[in-house]
Amino acid sequence: MGRFLIFCAAGFDGLLEPVKEDDFLLAADGGLRHLQSLGLTPDEILGDFDSLGYVPENSSRFPVEKDDTDSMLAIRRGLALGYREFWLYGSLDGPRLDHTAANYQALQYLADHHAFGYLIGKDYLVTVVKNGSLRFPDGCRGTVSVFCQGSDAHGVTLKGLYYPLENAVLTSGFPLGVSNHFTGQAAEIAVTQGSLLVFFPRAAGLPRRRDAYADL
Repeated sequence: MGRFLIFCAAGFDGLLEPVKEDDFLLAADGGLRHLQSLGLTPDEILGDFDSLGYVPENSSRFPVEKDDTDSMLAIRRGLALGYREFWLYGSLDGPRLDHTAANYQALQYLADHHAFGYLIGKDYLVTVVKNGSLRFPDGCRGTVSVFCQGSDAHGVTLKGLYYPLENAVLTSGFPLGVSNHFTGQAAEIAVTQGSLLVFFPRAAGLPRRRDAYADL
């Protein structure tokens, strides 16, 4: 199965990789503009359309007063269709910091439902890894930050980074993992119990990951 690509309404700086034939393209509200700018046709459009300002034809409209953000509506839709890999464009570089924080929680929601996702911004990517690891190849440069997501994260190991850790515990009450750095060597970020919210440069590309339920 391909990837579930969600286009949200915040800032967009181009595709990380070309769209593949088996990818599913979903426009969440104002994210439709990003797809239109690429000349791509979404497979589905949904949202409350307070950002877009009009209701597109053949779209699924939801009320403004709802529990889910448009991003979460899109994630729920992708999970219902059986997708496990989610890329969220237009999900980081926006004026609404509360929506950015909501997207961090959406990554955890994916991890809790045996899936994974990436928030794709202009300069950074963000992901959650739960009971697993991320591996980066030689040659990566830039700042990497690792935060405990939710309850304490146990067995945290950082290899190949400027500040290593071995079988450590990260808590949500102290930002020990902020402002680490790639060294040019192959690097690994691992956690045996719990979840980590990981920020890394877009230029590093996607890591090889191992999650509790699959090797990817």
